Amino acid sequence: MIAAIVVITSKAHAQISIDVSIRANVAPPALPVYVQPACPTDGYMWVPGYWAYDNDSEDYYWVPGVWVAPPNPGLLLTPAYWGYEGGAYGFHAGYWGPHVGFYGGINYGYGYGGHGYGGGVWAGNSFRYNTAVVNVDRTVVHNTYIDRTVIVNNTTINNHNSFNGPGGVEAKPRPDEVAAMHEQHVQPTSQQLSHEHNASQDKSQFAKANNGRPAAVAMNKVGGNRFTSAGAKAAPRVNNGPARNDANNANADVNKNNADNVDKSRNNNANADKAPAANVNKPVRNNNAARANNPVANRNNNARRPQQQQQRKTPNQQQRKVPNQQRANKPEKKQE
Repeated sequence: MIAAIVVITSKAHAQISIDVSIRANVAPPALPVYVQPACPTDGYMWVPGYWAYDNDSEDYYWVPGVWVAPPNPGLLLTPAYWGYEGGAYGFHAGYWGPHVGFYGGINYGYGYGGHGYGGGVWAGNSFRYNTAVVNVDRTVVHNTYIDRTVIVNNTTINNHNSFNGPGGVEAKPRPDEVAAMHEQHVQPTSQQLSHEHNASQDKSQFAKANNGRPAAVAMNKVGGNRFTSAGAKAAPRVNNGPARNDANNANADVNKNNADNVDKSRNNNANADKAPAANVNKPVRNNNAARANNPVANRNNNARRPQQQQQRKTPNQQQRKVPNQQRANKPEKKQE
């Protein structure tokens, strides 16, 4: 396995150069057969699912087919594909352009029958969908037509060949595909990159975990609903990396709640200790038994007694002062 950017020029493809982003020593698994989810938004275009490769785990993982917004009106997608050359399997990243280029002759289905795209055409800034081969939500998508001549082998379901070369699809670029490869291209969008990254974080999408049969094979949009090969909704993705962080966060929340409960318990105990203190005589009687064995407590209690006595005398002293003040003031009243 080589994780490097290389350029391969084969004898069969002598007139073109093909950018290969990743190389692997083993062939990708067969393409899963699946039902395409309906296009959720007018103007979105279908990106067929494909096997990507993770260098760290040395394993393939399935990137679900998904509907995405094109970078600009008028652009068509050339899907990614794997090709066997020079004793290894190389990954050719997809791209956007005014025409569809060579994608290994792979029949991804739903308009991508191996050459070109039959799932729709641009009419100005609006995209028209060929419902003979693509699935759309007709409550939101109204620019449709039917052209069954583009159907390959009378089926829109992709076959199992996942790479170009010996043992896979024996296809060579056509002249129009060679011309399209020399046109100005737009790289995959941020949505596509995010979608592939999300798939790489889901360990259930890896071939070693699913034996080449991923549970989630397609999505209606990036970050949207996941679907099984039969078209039913699949379970949420298993994000083994961030999931551990989520678990830690959950544990942190539990610990925080426990700490809050402990603080509340301490506050309650403190209030419970303060409640008997309102009755001055009760702490004195309760501490008499322990006073002989606790000199520190004796000192503290002795230190508190004068204050308590002063507090008890204060009302009496104020009562005694009141008559004196009244007697002192009476003569002044008589003088007036």
